[in-house]
Amino acid sequence: METPALPHEVISHILSFLHPSDRKEASLVCRSWYEASQDHQFQKNVTFRFPVSTSSVGFIRSLAHRHRCSLIISHVDDSNLSRRVLEEVRVHLGARLEGLALPRSSMMESSLLKLLPCLTGLHKLDLNGLDSLFMSGAFLSREEHRQQVRTALKNLEELDLSDLRYLSDLTFNRLTGCTLRLGRLALAGCYIAFEFDPYRGRAVGPGSSAMLSLRNLLRLVQDHSSTLRSLDLSRTSITPESLRSLVCVPGLHLEELRLSGCKKLTDYSVEQLCRQQRGLRTLDLSGCTELTRRSMVAVTAELKHLQSLSLSRNWKMTEKGLADLMALPALTSLDLAECVNVCGMELVKGLSSPQPRAQLEKLSLRNCTYIQDVCSLAQLLTSSLKELDLTSCVVLTDSSVRTIATHLPGLQVLRLGLCKLITDWGLLGMEEPSDGKESSKYAEDTGPSFTRTFGNMGFFQPPRMPFDEKPRLVTDEDLGTFREQEGTSLRAIKGLEELDLTACSKLTDISITQVLRFPVLQRLSLAMLPELSDESVASVAHHCRSLTSLALSGCSWLTDEGLAHALPHLHRLQHLQLAYCDGITDRSLSLIAQHCKRLRTLDISKCRDITVTKVDVLQSQLPFLENVQYCSVSGADLNLTL
Repeated sequence: METPALPHEVISHILSFLHPSDRKEASLVCRSWYEASQDHQFQKNVTFRFPVSTSSVGFIRSLAHRHRCSLIISHVDDSNLSRRVLEEVRVHLGARLEGLALPRSSMMESSLLKLLPCLTGLHKLDLNGLDSLFMSGAFLSREEHRQQVRTALKNLEELDLSDLRYLSDLTFNRLTGCTLRLGRLALAGCYIAFEFDPYRGRAVGPGSSAMLSLRNLLRLVQDHSSTLRSLDLSRTSITPESLRSLVCVPGLHLEELRLSGCKKLTDYSVEQLCRQQRGLRTLDLSGCTELTRRSMVAVTAELKHLQSLSLSRNWKMTEKGLADLMALPALTSLDLAECVNVCGMELVKGLSSPQPRAQLEKLSLRNCTYIQDVCSLAQLLTSSLKELDLTSCVVLTDSSVRTIATHLPGLQVLRLGLCKLITDWGLLGMEEPSDGKESSKYAEDTGPSFTRTFGNMGFFQPPRMPFDEKPRLVTDEDLGTFREQEGTSLRAIKGLEELDLTACSKLTDISITQVLRFPVLQRLSLAMLPELSDESVASVAHHCRSLTSLALSGCSWLTDEGLAHALPHLHRLQHLQLAYCDGITDRSLSLIAQHCKRLRTLDISKCRDITVTKVDVLQSQLPFLENVQYCSVSGADLNLTL
């Protein structure tokens, strides 16, 4: 008697308890599981990313049954294959497509104009870096084409025109004139004439064919002031006066503003911005190197609804004012990376306040080398914290790691790269036993010595560097204690999805094999760990089977044997870094081709025993492989983009 099949609703309910990556794998088991995984509750904001290839044609056809989806198609050009792929998108998806992005592409106007009129349901269009469309200046020059595109883009809300070198007033007006309710506009990295007026005070008219001007951008903001909520002008030469004229547009109520890398901005311009746009929820001022704590004071005083703030790479920003910033009740994301004057004392003070305070979910202190009390920070950052970046915080010790594991069990992203004081004891959550004895080299020191020749007099003993001191090795007895006790090892953070231990040079196989057992871990970096061997790589692969990105560059003890044990468990792997791994050969490439069918990027630079011929064979065997870096492989100096 056959067992009756479970109803579709029951299978969908079971799949709802799985992590998205696990649910994706479960959908491949059988047809009924696949159909259950397509339930509407799982299909919100679904985006598929793939390069132009012969296999992508069939993949697009398989999406025809979906109600809504978005696509990111890379490496589109004017070849017959690219045209065929775009034709499949037009025929099989058409009005059901919500978003379209074409990164690293060089398509011609005719290909896009054939596709766009059919995408009547498009809400997001990303033409980032697509210079080939705008180079001639003839894009959408014909009225009939503009009318077709205007009808198709009537529902467009997000438009990304970042990094377009040839964008001018003329082409900008033609394209944005086809949108009726633009909500998000990105012009990051575009050349915009903020100071020079090509119209010499006259009316803007049809538009300049040579450049994009502030006056033209200002007119667009005025026309869409009732709908525009997000503006990205990062990496442009915007001046304080230009920013003031934009944010003072009547009826404009921005919720998101990105000004990363705008080095001409001053504290005064930020103060004006905060007064005029009090409803901002996201503000990115990273890399605005002229800003000081005055800007932080203005943000704290005016932007009471702010949720995300980035002040990274602002070297003049000081510690003062951070305590008041923590009083913003809606603040969930704070980026202070490379703010070299921040030591964390004001952060601790602000988080210790009994009054309502920020409930941070993301905190970046990357390269804040003066951070002192990581333990207090970890204790005060509540369980709401999901992402913590402490890269290059050189004072981070084993005690800090234990505190993080104890008080922040809800972390999903933890970056500890270049924290060279961390040892196996910290990851294991154990105190390093102390024998109470100093090294004989220092214990027997009786003061300076003198010699007749003045050679090596020994006036000054070289200071003991904590980076050079080797911790006591963990013994089998210590591991037995670790397994018996609950402890506060890193394994307490059960939902970890990303972990960076790059260049934590004191870590060995002992802690890696015992601690790195995270079933939902997707991104892991163990690069530049000199003591890492095949045993660790095999153990990680066995216990972390959800990995999509793995960095092992600079692990000189890694060999083909380790990859032979690891790769059969890593079917989901998309990014693999093996640069400077002298122990791997062509055999490893064969293993990658056999087990990692979804691989998109591979770095095998400086691997002297890998041949260029084998790399060419690998390219033909992996359909989704987009980029292979193999500098100095068999004398070659190449970076191949497929």
